[in-house]
Amino acid sequence: MPGGRLTQSERQQIAMGLADGLAYAEIARRLERPTSTVTREVMRNGGPTGYRADLAHRATERRAHRRRRPTPRHANTLPQPYGRDIEAVREFEETLTTVFIQTGTPTMMARVMACLLVSDSASLTAAELVERLQVSPASVSKAIAFLESQNLVRRERDEGRRERYVMDSGVMYESMMASARGTAQVAATTRQGVAVLGPATPAGTRLENIARFMDYVSESLIRASEQARDILYSTSADSDPGQ
Repeated sequence: MPGGRLTQSERQQIAMGLADGLAYAEIARRLERPTSTVTREVMRNGGPTGYRADLAHRATERRAHRRRRPTPRHANTLPQPYGRDIEAVREFEETLTTVFIQTGTPTMMARVMACLLVSDSASLTAAELVERLQVSPASVSKAIAFLESQNLVRRERDEGRRERYVMDSGVMYESMMASARGTAQVAATTRQGVAVLGPATPAGTRLENIARFMDYVSESLIRASEQARDILYSTSADSDPGQ
């Protein structure tokens, strides 16, 4: 089985496989590579619809070049707890960041989200984020302000009165509920247009259908979030191995 980094030829085969609608596992089988290698390669380079072999190859070369340069000793280079592999953690954080970006999250905000989620405490100070991400305090401040506006982080103060930014299970629940409320607001606003444009007109009918759809999605999201809320607070001990 081949080892080491993917070649440009392999990346072209991945691109062709995606264009043909092949699953990651099938592409990996043809390359004689682990499925995880193909999945990580695609997700960190544009996703299944945005993957480009030449761009992916150049991006990998740039990352390799950055790694060869001396870097400050910061959190991502320190020994990891629980015996974790430092490189595996770093690569996962990059992949998670890419996925957030693909869902529409701005890059800096996506980096902060991923950094918080891979932290065992799910909370970091501004100084810790600056150190881990190697960015300016202003960049962190701007990212936090955006994430707060989306109900994705909250502020707390620790025993030393330092302000910490938290992205834990409770925040994820509140985020889903905020999303549901936003969807309901879109439905209500869209329905106002029905009266303006006329319920029997093509535009009015379209808006009414959209409003009904958005209402259903909002109600379903609220109901599902309430029903599944306990999952966010479960531990490995709560899981049934037989499930």
